Amino acid sequence: MTDVRGFYERHPYPAPPKDLHHLESLYRDPMRRRVMFHTLWPSLTYQAVRMILVAGCGTSQAAAIALREPEARVVGIDISEASLSHTQKLQKTHGIANLELHRLPIERVGELNQNFDQIICTGVLHHLSDPEQGLKALRDVLKPHGAMQLMVYAFYGRSGLYMLQDYCRLLGIGSSDQELQQLSETLQALPPQHPLASVMSTSKDFLHPDALADALLHPQDHAYTVPQVQAWLDRCGVRFGRWVDQAPYLPQCGALAATPHAALLGRLPAPAQHAAVELWRGTITKHHFTAYRQDGGAELPWDPFDSKPSSRRRHHWHHLIPMRVPWTVTVRERLPAGAVAVLINRAHTFPDLILPVDKDQDRLLSAIDGERNLAEIVGSCATAISEKRALSFFKKLWQYDQVVFDASLV
Repeated sequence: MTDVRGFYERHPYPAPPKDLHHLESLYRDPMRRRVMFHTLWPSLTYQAVRMILVAGCGTSQAAAIALREPEARVVGIDISEASLSHTQKLQKTHGIANLELHRLPIERVGELNQNFDQIICTGVLHHLSDPEQGLKALRDVLKPHGAMQLMVYAFYGRSGLYMLQDYCRLLGIGSSDQELQQLSETLQALPPQHPLASVMSTSKDFLHPDALADALLHPQDHAYTVPQVQAWLDRCGVRFGRWVDQAPYLPQCGALAATPHAALLGRLPAPAQHAAVELWRGTITKHHFTAYRQDGGAELPWDPFDSKPSSRRRHHWHHLIPMRVPWTVTVRERLPAGAVAVLINRAHTFPDLILPVDKDQDRLLSAIDGERNLAEIVGSCATAISEKRALSFFKKLWQYDQVVFDASLV
């Protein structure tokens, strides 16, 4: 832990912003808060007042979350005094009153003597000497119906990074300003076929010296395949919920759905499907997912269109309220044949995960307002599109991370 703490004292990460003014207009959008809430808790009524822990909050994350959730009480912990100092400056700049900060390692989070409705821990657990100890500590302060939002490194997509980490160790590359500048210049000369080249084209971790140090010179990190994520959670008494962006893991989405293997993949159980698609894609660098206590009563892996006789209600879809994800865009130019629009989730890094929409589907899409349920929306367009086809479209919107459902009235 001493090596990691010293690393972040020298290289605070992420690069500390001067202020969060660029986020203020985004965070005024109540739909954004609802979407993020129902990603964690599809079947609960929206609750603005809750306890949120940001574990390993870095230079700005806790302040940004407190700004986004003004009615919540936010607690941020980190081992780096430098990171906490940057967060305190943001807290003062924006007058954030609902945030408290503690210099504390995740393994000792129980010393706060507090329990939380929501725990956010992204990009941290994989840097611990014992990630299991850290995850168990977080589980122990999570309320029974609480939810965790976690992100850890993915193994296969980081293969180029690990090659360059070994390269830096062989050359004894340190983290002085001069060495980081020389490393940055050397990376620009990488062969375009190098496994790191595609990562560099989509990642911001090579644009700032401290971010470059975090990616290639960090003293400690672990990476996980999809099956390893599942096994790790099981060992720690935690249940997997969903991938925050699930389309990259689903064989029903993107180019893979049109291949001869689509039917074979569809016969596998969901965890095996996700593992296979990770192998097929090859460049997933981070696993971002929701998780819950195994002994709690919170959400499980949840399919809003489960119509098997054993499901709770055969026609529960009637009461689902779809909400558009605010960070998606609708493109209406240079379209494929038969499409009147193409939907793009800007969080996706894979170009095959675009979703063409035809004229009838566009009518359904335009009827989504965050208030009407599926029965009302489908009913209003019944003359143009059948119920079966409408539901198939809404399922596809959900699979492609274009909508989140409020199922609190089901």
